[in-house]
This record gives sequence, C-alpha cells and structure tokens, in this order.
Amino acid sequence: MFTTTLIAPAGALSPAMPQALRNAWGGGDLRWLAPDEAAEFDMAEIPGNRWQVWEELQRARVDLVVQPAEGRRKKMLFADMDSTMIEQECIDELAEMAGVGAHVRAITERAMNGELDFEGALLERVALLRDLPESVVGEVLARRITLMPGGPALIATMKARGGYCALVSGGFTAFTAAVAARLGFDEHRANTLLVEGGRLIGDVARPILGRDAKLRALEEISARLGISPREAIAVGDGANDLGMLGRAGAGVALHAKPSVAAKCDIRINHGDLTALLYLQGYARAEFATPAAA
Repeated sequence: MFTTTLIAPAGALSPAMPQALRNAWGGGDLRWLAPDEAAEFDMAEIPGNRWQVWEELQRARVDLVVQPAEGRRKKMLFADMDSTMIEQECIDELAEMAGVGAHVRAITERAMNGELDFEGALLERVALLRDLPESVVGEVLARRITLMPGGPALIATMKARGGYCALVSGGFTAFTAAVAARLGFDEHRANTLLVEGGRLIGDVARPILGRDAKLRALEEISARLGISPREAIAVGDGANDLGMLGRAGAGVALHAKPSVAAKCDIRINHGDLTALLYLQGYARAEFATPAAA
C-alpha cells in the first residue's frame, strides 16, 4: 500500500485538485490534513505517470509525494542546518562580514550543487575568513540568521511524539549549538572553526564533517538509539546531504539544488518544514506548540 500526499503553501491547494487526482489514480478515501494546504489518500500501487503528474502540479505550486504507507511516522529527525533549518548559509554570512561575500557565495553554490569537492571547497572558503574577530559569529547569529518557516513546529511535534532530533551540518559548531538550543534539538554535530587570540585562523578542526561523515552520524546515532536508519526522516538541500537522504527511511530534498532533487523521490519545493509532518500523516491539529525560543 502506498500513500499519496499533496502539499502546498497555506491556502494554495484547491479542494478539487486532490479529489481529481484520487479519482484518476483510483485511490481510497481522501483525508485532509490541513484545509487548502495538505491532503492524502492511499492506493495499491505507484502510477506509471507519477513524475509527469508531479511536473504538472509543480506549475501549480503543489508538491506531490508517493511513498509506502507502512512506517511513515518516524522515530528520529536527522536534519541539515544551512538552507534547511535556517534560511541562510552561515559561511556566506561570515564572508559578507569579511568583505568576500560574492566570491564565497559562488563557491558555496557550486559545492552544494555537487560541482566541487565539499572538503576542498570548505577549506578554500574558510581560509578567506582568516583574521575575522571571533565575536563576528555572535553578530551574524543575532543579525543575519533566521529560522526556516515550519521548523519550530516540526521539532516540537516530533519530540512530543517521542522522536529524537539531531542537527548535523557541514557548517560550524558555533552556529549549530545556537540553532539546536533555540529549536530544541537533542544533539548537534558540525565542523569547528579554529581560533587563536580571539580571531579566526582560517581553518577548521579535523576530521572534516562532510557527506560521508553525515551518513556515518546517521548510522551511529540510530545504532545508539536502538533503531534503524529506516526509522528516520532526513532533510537537506545540498550534494553533501545525498548520502544521509538515501539511507534514511524518508529522505526529503527541501528547496534543494536541482541536481540534488533529481536524485530524491521526496522533493519539497513549495511547502515549508511542516511538510515533513504532513508526509508522516500528521494533521495540522496534531502539531505541538513550540516552546518560546
């Protein structure tokens, strides 16, 4: 049995659209998870025109996901940070403070699209931050970093249902520590910016946390919790997230680079992070209220 879920920005999902698709695909009863925002139905098999319909719905700003119905509700959230749980790339924001923003953003874009080796690109960009005062991190956090919409509700709801939440980033612990605390993650992992005399030295501690390390972290944390990686839902947007997205039971490419989205069956291009709750079958009425940040 498979479940088809349609998700759109609030108010953008017309009642007729999921009804028509349910009828065309011979699905079961239509269930509304949120009026004019998310609906789902079950069916016996995946239709052959799945991706053709997906492309048509994209033009209407509607995300379509088809996945096995069994085991949809996950026991762990495994999340990237930059451009996933927050709306920015932290290294790009630091680079703006160093006066090399445009140059670093171009490298970041290519690295996240899989055009450059992640570790090499990280070291190249970090070297350009040399001599920035360590206090700049606090300034960036306070003035330039914003949470991705839906993130607080996602974390609060999964934790209220007994889920474990891990934030694992190719960015920096100086940022993951703050973001994890603000959102309520159970743990966080990232790279460590090296500092001497109150200034960045343009390097990070080894080993570097990249694509392979994210995958290992998913497997290590799952084993520690006594669950399978298939019982996790993972979310990310860059090429360095592909390993964990492929290993998790549900790997969600969120507003991802085209080359990344093309390798994932679950693609959210228009919804926010609450889409990860709808994908698990949560109705909006079941969302937990986030604690005050």
